[in-house]
Amino acid sequence: MLPCVKEREKMDDIDAMFSHLLGEMDHLSQSLGPAAESPDINPTSQTESTFSFGFTDLNESLNELEDHDLDALMADLGSISTFKNSSDTDNQLSASAMTQKSEPAAALPPPPNTAESSGELQMSKPHSKADKIKLALERLKEAKVRKLIVKVMMSDGSAKTLMVDERQTVREVLDTLFEKTHCDCSIDWSLCETNPELQIERGFEDHEYLVEPLSMWTRHSENKINFVLRPQKYVMFTDPQMFYMWKKKTACLSGINEQAKQLLLKEHFGGSIAIVPDLEGTLYLKEDGKKIWKPRYFVLRASGIYYVPKGKTKSSSDLACFVRFEKVNIYTTKSYKQKYRAPTDFCFMLKHPCIQKESHYIKFLCCDNEHTLLLWVNSIRAAKYGTVLYANYQAAMKRASSLQTLHSAEHKDRSSIRVEEYPHEPPPDFIPPPPPGHTHF
Repeated sequence: MLPCVKEREKMDDIDAMFSHLLGEMDHLSQSLGPAAESPDINPTSQTESTFSFGFTDLNESLNELEDHDLDALMADLGSISTFKNSSDTDNQLSASAMTQKSEPAAALPPPPNTAESSGELQMSKPHSKADKIKLALERLKEAKVRKLIVKVMMSDGSAKTLMVDERQTVREVLDTLFEKTHCDCSIDWSLCETNPELQIERGFEDHEYLVEPLSMWTRHSENKINFVLRPQKYVMFTDPQMFYMWKKKTACLSGINEQAKQLLLKEHFGGSIAIVPDLEGTLYLKEDGKKIWKPRYFVLRASGIYYVPKGKTKSSSDLACFVRFEKVNIYTTKSYKQKYRAPTDFCFMLKHPCIQKESHYIKFLCCDNEHTLLLWVNSIRAAKYGTVLYANYQAAMKRASSLQTLHSAEHKDRSSIRVEEYPHEPPPDFIPPPPPGHTHF
């Protein structure tokens, strides 16, 4: 059996893939590392599979691309193919020169006629969309850069089809969507993945490379990508007092001014390492394989979440590690009160991104209310990503400001052109006088 087939079988059954582990999440990550770098995997098969996420047919995916995106894909694949062919020719000439040192130079094959080659390429250049798609399918097999054709769901139920390669960050994809949708470019716009089988969702961070998490979806996954507004995306920077002064009363927090907020940000994110909110409290933990939730006292630290064992104190020496952040992502959940008999619907999940089905390696936690859920989810993000998350916020603010300035300038230009074209145009509320002898009723 081919190695790539074995890989697919493993991905189809996540529990089987992790059955040999001891349950430690760091062991989980180590076991996945060598498999991802295995040289035995067929690159052609791997390339073909990365282009089919979210679609049942790659040809259908290419058909949904807009013309300029399809042309861009053709140009990228053409440059890759040209580079590969030129490299192969150079290697052949080098090998020929090495083996024929004793033979005269005339024995070497004549170089190809560049003009003729370019003429042939020009003649064979596809014109119709069907021809472009056919050629793209052939070139995809040779491409070295991973590309995904993804369908992004809009809030109104429509969808945008994009071509994304492994070098593009979520921030760059968001900028592309801003151009396509002409939205307000708010810092709250996010790309969010949903997993209907687990009833979870997660907002991608702006610095993530989008292809990487999508490549972990299974071939027949029903996961979706949504372009949505998430007001909580950067709430730890717009309202830092909620996280670093959470023990104070709500009335005190609501009265804090902008200068005090900036001081909090400088104190906790101004250095090379972010200072994590000193968050702790009782959360409900779901027992493995059961619909039973038990309260435990948890403490947030920069490296992960810790809990107080029975009969122990809250001192650092007594704390036991619950999970480390570098091995997991955090997801919010839907309707877990009904699905798993959770105490409330304010739950979140911690799991390795490769796990796409139910597994006893998933950690489920439940909060008493929505505010507590907001505190834990965003504090964990701050602990996991640190100053990178703050840099994302600053970049988003800068981008939103520049786009707003650009839109204002364009609106001003259009207004001035309208005044020049119609200098004597009456105002909208102007009522012409009645003709002589006519009376208004």
